[in-house]
Amino acid sequence: MLASFLLALVVSALVTQIAVFSTTIYLHRSATHRALVLHPIVAWGFRLCLWITTSIVPREWVAVHRKHHAHTDEVGDPHSPRLAGFWKIQLGNVFYYARELRDPDLVPKYARDLKPDAWDRSLFDHGLLGLAIGISVLCLVLGIGWGLFAAGLHALMYVFVLSSSINGLCHHVGYRNFDNTATNVRLVAWLTGGEGLHNNHHGYPRSPKFSFRKGRRWEIDPGWWVVRVLSTMKLATPQKTIEEAVLSQDA
Repeated sequence: MLASFLLALVVSALVTQIAVFSTTIYLHRSATHRALVLHPIVAWGFRLCLWITTSIVPREWVAVHRKHHAHTDEVGDPHSPRLAGFWKIQLGNVFYYARELRDPDLVPKYARDLKPDAWDRSLFDHGLLGLAIGISVLCLVLGIGWGLFAAGLHALMYVFVLSSSINGLCHHVGYRNFDNTATNVRLVAWLTGGEGLHNNHHGYPRSPKFSFRKGRRWEIDPGWWVVRVLSTMKLATPQKTIEEAVLSQDA
C-alpha cells in the first residue's frame, strides 16, 4: 500500500514536470515568443507530451498568452490579478483561460501564424482523446485506482497550483529586476522550469533564458538548462539572452 502510494506520487510528479517543461520550452519560449527554434522532431515530441498530459491545443494557449502580453494587467488581459483579484486568478485561472477560448476572434488575431497541420487535425486538436490516452497509460502502469490518483494529483498541481501561480502569484508578490507589473518568485521558478522568473520574462520576452545574471542570487531557470543541452546537440537555436540583449543596448 505504502509502496504503491509512493510510486504514484513519483509518477505523478514526473508527469507534471514533463508537462511543465513541454509548456515552458515549446509552448512558451518557442511557439509563443520565437525565443528559440526547435528541431521539428523535438517540437513534435513536446506536442505529443502536451497532448497526453494537458490536452492543451498549442495555438489556443499561444493566443491567450500573446493577448496577456499585449494587455498586461490592463483591460483586455485574460487573467490579471490586478483586475480580477488575486484569489480569483490563483484558484480559478483555468476558468479565465476557458472563457478566452470562447472568443472566435482570439486565435485568428493572436496566433494566425500557427496553422494547423496534419498532426493537429488527426491528433493534437483532439485534446480529450490525448488526455484519455495519458490517463489510460497511468492506469496500465499503476493500476486503475492509483493511476486515477496520479492523474488527479497531476491535474491539481499543473492546473491549480503551478500554472495559476505564474499568472496569479507572479503578478502579485515578489521582486522586480525590470520595470513592469510582473514579479519574480524564485520558489515558483524552481517548480515550473523557470517560469516563476516572470518579471524577467516580461522585461525581455524574446529571451530564451528567464534568469538574469545581475538579478538576485539563486535565480534558477531549469528550462534554460534543457535548452542549452538541445542547443549543444544542434536541436535548438536560441535567440539573444537577457544579458546579451542588455549588453547590446548598453553598447
